[in-house]
Amino acid sequence: MNLFFEESGDFKAGTVLSQQGEAYQVELQTGKRTKVKARDVLLQFNAPEPAQLLTEAQAVAQDIDLDFLWEVAGEEEFGFADLGAEYFGHAPHPQEAAGLLLRLHNAPIYFYKKGKGRYKAAPEASLKAALAGIEKKKQQAIVQQQYIDELKAGKLPDAFRPIVMQLLFKPDKNSIEYKALDTACTELQTAPARLMLDVGGIASAKLLHLNRFLFEHFPKGTGFPSIPVPAAPSLPVADVQAFSIDDVTTTEIDDALSVVRLADGKVRVGIHIAAPALGIKRDDALDAIARHRLSTVYMPGDKITMLPDALVDAFTLAEGRACPAVSLYATLDPSDWTVIATETRAEAVPIAANLRHNDLDAIVTEENLAAGAGDYPHKDDIQLLWQWAQVLERGRMAKRESFGLKPEQNNRVDFNFYVENDVVSIVRRKRGAPLDKVVAELMIFANSTWGKLMHDHGVPGIYRSQGASGWGAKMQVRMVTHAAPHQGLGVDQYAWSTSPLRRYTDLVNQWQILACAEHGVTAPLVAPFKPKDADLFAIVSAFDAAYGAYADFQSSMERFWCLRWLAQENARQVDAVVLKDEIVRLVDIPLVLRLPGMQQLARGTQVRLELLRWDEVDLNVEARVLDVAGTSAEADAVVEVDEGEDASALTETEASAEQPAAE
Repeated sequence: MNLFFEESGDFKAGTVLSQQGEAYQVELQTGKRTKVKARDVLLQFNAPEPAQLLTEAQAVAQDIDLDFLWEVAGEEEFGFADLGAEYFGHAPHPQEAAGLLLRLHNAPIYFYKKGKGRYKAAPEASLKAALAGIEKKKQQAIVQQQYIDELKAGKLPDAFRPIVMQLLFKPDKNSIEYKALDTACTELQTAPARLMLDVGGIASAKLLHLNRFLFEHFPKGTGFPSIPVPAAPSLPVADVQAFSIDDVTTTEIDDALSVVRLADGKVRVGIHIAAPALGIKRDDALDAIARHRLSTVYMPGDKITMLPDALVDAFTLAEGRACPAVSLYATLDPSDWTVIATETRAEAVPIAANLRHNDLDAIVTEENLAAGAGDYPHKDDIQLLWQWAQVLERGRMAKRESFGLKPEQNNRVDFNFYVENDVVSIVRRKRGAPLDKVVAELMIFANSTWGKLMHDHGVPGIYRSQGASGWGAKMQVRMVTHAAPHQGLGVDQYAWSTSPLRRYTDLVNQWQILACAEHGVTAPLVAPFKPKDADLFAIVSAFDAAYGAYADFQSSMERFWCLRWLAQENARQVDAVVLKDEIVRLVDIPLVLRLPGMQQLARGTQVRLELLRWDEVDLNVEARVLDVAGTSAEADAVVEVDEGEDASALTETEASAEQPAAE
């Protein structure tokens, strides 16, 4: 006797060797023996042989018309043998019964399984829906293959055009477009981003990096809603002629300086900061925009501003007009440069000039300042501010050393990127040049002074604090809502307040500073943010995350433009300096490379590299060392730029210019 039975979801046939109660010992055609329970047996037959039955059953199953079978089955539950008699018109032979069972079992959209050998025909509506779904999948498979063929032929399917960014950065992996892209990439052995570049989905590697950032951080675009620009309140006009010092590309001019020589021989220096806080109120529409963006985003050749252009134009410190500002006046004794008094007030400040580093850096040098040489606007004022800036710096360095830190190095080199028509210029400029130092020291003075003002009035603010929290801990910069030392800068407190057009933290602090200046001891009662305001902690957390992401994006774009510079200059052999271990940095541009397997060289060693290839998509560079030279002053300067421990102090040169400040 032979059995046709179900085992682990498969249908098998074999010869019975023995029976014991409700169990059979069965030998399969492979020679394997298995135990089969009676409840799993579907057919008992003597002929044909089990192997032949399975072969003939498969042939029978293929010949059965499913639609006709479904019509014959009716609406009630049935056993396969009963249906077989009606379908074949006679009691089914074993191979026919087995074939019918196989057909029923393999057509789940036509027949629902109800038990061993028992089924029920699917309702007509369900069957039609299922068949429509199958047909849809067939059509989708055809379309998907068309997409694959087009992509492999170097053509972008029309359906891909509006969803290119989504396919690359946040794909729906169940969509046929993604499946086609994935299959094409697999067959072509390439990455989705490279394939999109090849077929024209993205115009360039630059746009690839930019769109990846925008897709994550600006999914609704970088434009602003139409919001009327608030008018600044009527303010007294300051009796000064102020001037700003910025890079030529700067449009958000946050800070300006003025000097007034008093009759008693004293000097009053004014530090004037653009005052959007006079027009923006907490929780209004403009505040919502600024709080959402939190900072201006910078990249070589472009930027995404925190505030709408119309508002920036209304509050930027543009020359030729009296601009709303929060002014910090410091009365000085020039004999020893002591600060006799400070005063904070909101006023309209006449801006006499917007000076530019690009025009003045070559003229306003330490040598010319010492000799009184050169002819440039506000020469006497700049010379006086230079003297005070040096005193401020010495005081900070003494304080820094009292915290146990080494003196700050002044021989670092900065790089400015200028991009026009996709052609990049990378210009070296030494950090700590006189104009840099003047702006840096006065901004640090303002941020420290205003931080103390808020602390003394019991008004919370957003502070930058740096200090080791325990023995052996790293000198990390944290953002806190109370006054705390910034050891790297050498100040007792430091509150970002001098870039309110470009950083939301500075705008928040400006609201708080204005409350202190206008209301004195009652400031804690009227300041927009009260002590222990949970919203202030939320702002700190959000700003930290956004500012870090924006800085990473800026670094990526600077790296991209460094690679573009290599291509422009056809740079195949370049000089670099060892920073540490296998990491080097080029001398001419701020491009850092990792050279796995490079011999151990001392920090500051200058090497000659051969650049083998670079890739603007993944931003990688392959290079090898050609020659090893000794250390040099140039090498020391490059290393100092990237030295973590000594690069911790903030210089407001970046904050004043068109780049975010960086500790």
